Amino acid sequence: MGSATAIAQRPMRADAQRNYDRIVEVASDAFAERGVLTSLDDIACRAGVGPGTLYRHFPTRDGLIAAALGGSLDRLAALAERLRASDDPSAALDEWMLALAGHLRTYDNLPESIAEAFRQEDSPLRNTCQPLTQTTSVLVDRAKAVGALHGDIDYRDVFLLVSSVAWGSQRRGDSDDDLERMLALATGGIRESHTAG
Repeated sequence: MGSATAIAQRPMRADAQRNYDRIVEVASDAFAERGVLTSLDDIACRAGVGPGTLYRHFPTRDGLIAAALGGSLDRLAALAERLRASDDPSAALDEWMLALAGHLRTYDNLPESIAEAFRQEDSPLRNTCQPLTQTTSVLVDRAKAVGALHGDIDYRDVFLLVSSVAWGSQRRGDSDDDLERMLALATGGIRESHTAG
């Protein structure tokens, strides 16, 4: 296991690194234009490399999607660190769900690709997105501890709910404000009500 990790982390030659970076840059643009199901051969062509070069760096589409999401995932990681330390667990969960939904709308068909990736243990996309479910779990548990969520809700419910809203919002072409409104409507049923009856 250790030797495989060492091989995976071995620095690339300068030309290989340039090809890798160029492929990821072009893929990010192509995914933004046409969604994550766009032709990988077309991405290779636009990046100025052969398909073989692309597939050497990214044997699967999931691996390329994961690499293209790097910047968004980095921003979510920084947000997660802040929200885990928040003294308002309910507000922290709200902020996380909105950020997560926004992330899932990064590219067309991304919610479906992530859902499929979580069914495959060896998917690079699943492994890359695992911290998202871990943070969701932590924030859901903290919100439940202060009575902000129903006790029978778990992180998988929340992740599925947010993914569904992101998917529907993406299909409808909603603005960020629309996304926030729809997320509030969709998650109303998982919250504990503290208003007088």
